[in-house]
Amino acid sequence: MGIEANRALVEEFWATLYRRDWEAIAAFFTEDSHYTDVPAPEEGAFGPAEIVARLRLGIEPLEAYIEHRRSLVVTEDMAVTEHGEEWHWSTGERVLLPFVSVMELRDGRILRWWDYWDMGTLMAAAPEWWVTHIMAGYK
Repeated sequence: MGIEANRALVEEFWATLYRRDWEAIAAFFTEDSHYTDVPAPEEGAFGPAEIVARLRLGIEPLEAYIEHRRSLVVTEDMAVTEHGEEWHWSTGERVLLPFVSVMELRDGRILRWWDYWDMGTLMAAAPEWWVTHIMAGYK
């Protein structure tokens, strides 16, 4: 796929993620896809179903989930997005979490997605109930 088609794919992916349209999100990933939060200790999630389950674990409990895009660079097979995610919990806590997201694209879908962010920023803001929820895992 060309650069413009890849840009459209990534733009639509982000819009779908921030709407939290879980069923639609799975369709963006190849069957052999891999997603990882680089600061997290585990290996990440493999395949569309597991990726969606991992995303839901952390994001679904949020009261609000807002993207602040800074830049998007797209090539024939890669996309790099610099953005902030504004997380709001129902108990009043908030954080603006800076991200760099790197995606490898194949045949109009996401093969590999690595999220680079700071664990300390998130953990300093997150409520204890959410941390307990995350630690329970999605498997």
